[in-house]
Amino acid sequence: MNNKFLTIGLATGALTIPYASLQAQQQGEVLEKLSSFQSTGTTEFTVIDQDTDGADAIRRTLERIELPEGFRIDLYALVPDARHMAVGPQGVVTFVGTRKTEIWAVTDRDKDRVADEVKNFAPSLVKAIPNGPCFSPDGMLYVAEQNRVLAYPAAEFFYESPDVVAVPVVPGGELIPEEHVSYNHTARVCDVGPDGKLYISLGQPYNVPPEEHLATFEEVGIGGIIRMDQDGSNREVYTYGVRNSVGHDFHPETGNLWFTDNQVDGMGDDIPPGEINRQTEKGQNFGFPWYGGGDVRTHEYEGHEVPDDVVFPVVETVAHAADLGMIFYTGSMFPEAYQGGIFSAQHGSWNRTEPVGARVMFTPVDAEGNVTGETVPFAEGWLDENGEYLGRPVDVAQLRDGSLLVSDDLAGAVYRISYSDSSSNE
Repeated sequence: MNNKFLTIGLATGALTIPYASLQAQQQGEVLEKLSSFQSTGTTEFTVIDQDTDGADAIRRTLERIELPEGFRIDLYALVPDARHMAVGPQGVVTFVGTRKTEIWAVTDRDKDRVADEVKNFAPSLVKAIPNGPCFSPDGMLYVAEQNRVLAYPAAEFFYESPDVVAVPVVPGGELIPEEHVSYNHTARVCDVGPDGKLYISLGQPYNVPPEEHLATFEEVGIGGIIRMDQDGSNREVYTYGVRNSVGHDFHPETGNLWFTDNQVDGMGDDIPPGEINRQTEKGQNFGFPWYGGGDVRTHEYEGHEVPDDVVFPVVETVAHAADLGMIFYTGSMFPEAYQGGIFSAQHGSWNRTEPVGARVMFTPVDAEGNVTGETVPFAEGWLDENGEYLGRPVDVAQLRDGSLLVSDDLAGAVYRISYSDSSSNE
C-alpha cells in the first residue's frame, strides 16, 4: 500500500490512521509472536540465483584485482546490496546486512568455498536499514538497525524457517530519539566485546552538527559508540567525538576497541584524513566536531575551546576514501606478516575531484597493540583508469579456514580472498 493514511469506516463515522503507525502496530504484533515462538504464517523466501550473467561479469572484474603474491580472489556469492557481515561461530551460515530492508543468509553447504544458497533471513519481520549484524561467541545474532536492535537466538540453526525467534534488545524508536532519525549516517555496526557487552556505533546525521545538538548527542551517544549488556540493560556511552564509525573490532590480545571513522566533507580533496582509532578506556573523546579528521580543525568549530585530552588517531588514511569495515586477522592461512594486523575496506570517495579508495587495506599491528608500519593497499582494482567504480568494498570478515570475505554493495557481491604458496585455491 502506498497511501500515507488508512481510513476505517465506523458506525459513528470514519477513523483515519497514519499508515506508518498501522504498519508499526502490525510489526509489533509480528515481533511479539516471534519472541513467543509462534508462527506468523509467512512461507516464502527470496532466493538469489547464483548462476547469472551478472556473476560472470563480476568474475571478469575480479581478474583485474591486484593482490600480493600467493593470494587470489574469487566470487563467493551474489548478495544484493551487501554491507556488513557476521560469520556464524559454527561456520554454518554468514549473515549479510544491507542499507535497505533485507538481511541475507549465505550458506556454503558443500564447503567448496563458494556459496550454494543466498536467501533473505526472517522474511516475516520488516526491517529498516539492518546494516549491522554481529555474533556473540555463544551464537546469539544481533542486528543493529536504523533505530532498533534485535537479538536472534540460535539464528545459525533456525534460519531455514521464515519465522525465527526475534527479541528486542533496544525496541524500535529507542536507539536514538526519533527527532534525530535521518537518512544520513544511519548504517550501524555492532560487536560483542571481550567484556561480554554489546557495542553499537551511532553516526551523527550531519556533516558537522550544529552546536545546539551537542549536549543531546553526547547524552545519547550519537556521534559515538555505546555499550550495554546483551539484554539491553546498563546502556552507557563508551566513546565520544566520533563523526560516523562504520567499522570496529577488538584487539585480540589487549582487548582494546579500535574503529574507523569517516571525516568531514567539503574541506578539499586532501583534508581531513580518514582515521583508524584505538581506545584504551571508557569515555575517551576522539575530537569531533572540533576536529574534522586528524588534527585538522573544522571551520564551524575553529574558534571553540577543544575538550581536554582529545585522542588522535593511530592511523591517518587518505582523505575521503571512506574507511568502513575492519577486522584484526586471527587466522592461520595467511603468512606471518599478516598475523594480528588490520584488514579494512575503503568504500571509495564521492566528495573528491579525483576519486580514491574502493580497495582493501592492510595495517600491521603487533601483540601489544602498536602499529608497526604503514597502511598499504592489499586488494585494489575496483577503481578503473577512467575513475569509474567497478565495485565498492564495504566490510571484511574471516571464515573459519582463515580466508577473508569482502562485501561489495555496488556489485552486490561477496568475494573470498585465499592464500597458498602456489597461488592456487585450496
